[in-house]
Amino acid sequence: MADGKWRRAGATLIRVIAVWAASALTLLALAGILPDFRLQSDDGDTITRTAFTAAWGAGAFGLLSALVWPVLVRALLIVPALVLGALVFFLNGSLLLIALRLIPDGRGDAAPETAVVVAAVMSAVASATSTAFAVRDDDAYRRRLSRLAYRRRRGRPADQGGPGREGPPGTVFIQLDGVGHDALVAAAAAGLMPTVAGWLADSSGHRLTPWRTDWSSQTGASQLAILHGSNHDVPAFRWYEKETRTVMVSSRPASALEMQRRAIERTRDGGLLTIDGASRGNLFSGGAGQLALVLSMAARRGKGSRSRAGYFAYFSDPANATRTALSFVAEVVREIGQSTRARARKVTPRVKRGGLYPFIRAFATVVERDVVVAAVLGDLFAGRTAVYADLVAYDEVAHHSGPHSRDAEKVLERLDRSLALIAKIADRTPRAYRIVLLSDHGQSPGETFAGKYGLTLKDLVRAGSGLPVPRRAQRTRSASEARDAVRIALHRPVEGGVDEQAAKLSDPIVLASGNLGLISFPDIGGRASREQIDRRHPALLSTLANHPGIGFLLVRSEEHGSVVLGPGGAEVPIAELSDEEGPLAVFGAGAADAVRRTDTFPHVADIMVNSMYDPGTGTVHAFEEQIGSHGGLGGEQSRPFLLWPRGLTDPLDIMAAESAESAEPGESVSAPVPPGGGLVGAEAVHRVLTRWLQESSGPQVPVRAEGFAGAGPVDEPFPPGVPGAGPTAARTAQAIQPLPPPNRQDPAPDATGTTA
Repeated sequence: MADGKWRRAGATLIRVIAVWAASALTLLALAGILPDFRLQSDDGDTITRTAFTAAWGAGAFGLLSALVWPVLVRALLIVPALVLGALVFFLNGSLLLIALRLIPDGRGDAAPETAVVVAAVMSAVASATSTAFAVRDDDAYRRRLSRLAYRRRRGRPADQGGPGREGPPGTVFIQLDGVGHDALVAAAAAGLMPTVAGWLADSSGHRLTPWRTDWSSQTGASQLAILHGSNHDVPAFRWYEKETRTVMVSSRPASALEMQRRAIERTRDGGLLTIDGASRGNLFSGGAGQLALVLSMAARRGKGSRSRAGYFAYFSDPANATRTALSFVAEVVREIGQSTRARARKVTPRVKRGGLYPFIRAFATVVERDVVVAAVLGDLFAGRTAVYADLVAYDEVAHHSGPHSRDAEKVLERLDRSLALIAKIADRTPRAYRIVLLSDHGQSPGETFAGKYGLTLKDLVRAGSGLPVPRRAQRTRSASEARDAVRIALHRPVEGGVDEQAAKLSDPIVLASGNLGLISFPDIGGRASREQIDRRHPALLSTLANHPGIGFLLVRSEEHGSVVLGPGGAEVPIAELSDEEGPLAVFGAGAADAVRRTDTFPHVADIMVNSMYDPGTGTVHAFEEQIGSHGGLGGEQSRPFLLWPRGLTDPLDIMAAESAESAEPGESVSAPVPPGGGLVGAEAVHRVLTRWLQESSGPQVPVRAEGFAGAGPVDEPFPPGVPGAGPTAARTAQAIQPLPPPNRQDPAPDATGTTA
């Protein structure tokens, strides 16, 4: 405590000295520019004497401003605003003239009109200097927001969350994008995230559990299901749809809008945030009425749907603009320094981090974070019922620096400070809030596929198809083996040219989503079969399945239905897939079910390719330029976390209640514990969060309309004319039945804060 006080006192002293020095330099500069302003005697002075005079004048002006100005403002509160605005310049000029009179030996002098100009410039410089030192001071930022919260709280009725903080609490969901369960536990144990560690250590605080993603372990699939209840037919971050000849990419506004529309059509409700909700920094709206930096809304036009509205609201405050601009520059410099150091030390694995990447990283780690956190704080002051915000900083840095790198750890430290700020403000807001922390996926480390084998997945596919590949890839062992396989399959040599039959066909489309690859043949209608692929490219499937960087393939067979292919000729019908043996054994519990579910999607690729996974090192090989990746199966990427206040019902009890409600009369149902334990799938997380909102504030999700035949506008849960449509506040909400009592004891956290 004492150390903190001395540190704050030292920072304040440094800030005062810096402002004083900047003001003195401003006086010197203006004395040399303005003819009616001087800081020297008539006979002239030495440089040292002139500098002393400037410092004296700047100090006197600053002291007078600090002591006299607050009194003048209080005395002039009755003056009309326009008149007061004009008086500000006159009063500042008067204070400067007084300060100049206080300089010994009469060395300071200025004409009255010049004094007004000098005072205005000095005030601007002093304000800018003070702001520059305060922009990274979270304590100062929090104090300003706390005062605002106090002013808003005064006079507020108790039933609206007044001083007694009565009424139902709100819920804030903070998504730490890409932070896996194990990464969070390690960061808390190492002291990198003291806020999270404190929540876990408090016996009345929070509980932590991992959950398991679907095969597509990425934000597009996970967040769509969390916010809208379904990620059906989202096989990857990017995929090809043959009927429209479109590549869907989750990070494109038009694709995100279409994904959201399909989810609403399937679930027949607007989403998690339909009732008095706010969506901040997300890919999807969740049905919220309050939006900022929501990607799916960027594809829409009209009032209230502008994706950049959050930026305008945030940067309209000059203090915010200064704070973020300086932090942005610092982050760019930090990234350049870190990447240079990594190259100098020959750190491996490593990817290129030049070009625009330092600016992209700074945007994700500074601009997006600051705008989203400020929007969340505004939602807390406004008393919104449900807020969901995504902080993407860690995910961006971990892709290029590695999920266990020092760079990524530093980002976790800064994210923890943002969490601390939100938590402290939540303690002072008119409405009580419960903070739920979660992630959408983790990240698995590993050298890229191209870095390890010298060619990309696309190069390997083309080589295995007898198509030409870039010269750099021709010299690799993988390409040579692929050409040999093609020659053997075709019973004739391949001299680097295009096979005559293949030349008449469309080239395969190869897409990468982390360590998940998707291969589609656009001129084959529907999902291509194994037999069709073998007739076209006899060596392709064996080339892929036997490559050391590939774990398994999923294809459809005309004879056996969908099958999983693995090394050494392994072939398992999807109905017989097992987590215990076969190609999926190393991927752990739940892998077989995840593959089976994806196989049912209408837009699953002709060939789904999952990279290898080494359970000993936890590494995978991304098909993109990422040394920390996610998107497929293997390692930490499939193991995100959910952290919730202990007052909310345990997620497994919620799942048990669902099973009990769906059971036949008289059927005995125990708590469902899937292989590997924990929650399975992002859709299950959506149901848990929905139940928590219902417990906190009453029903939150509108009744699903009977006879629903299609989706309406993306941000409306019901189309016009369907029962249940109308203003959000007037919609009938789904009744909630009490949960059955928990059937097990609430375990205490272990040494790492993890609970069973």
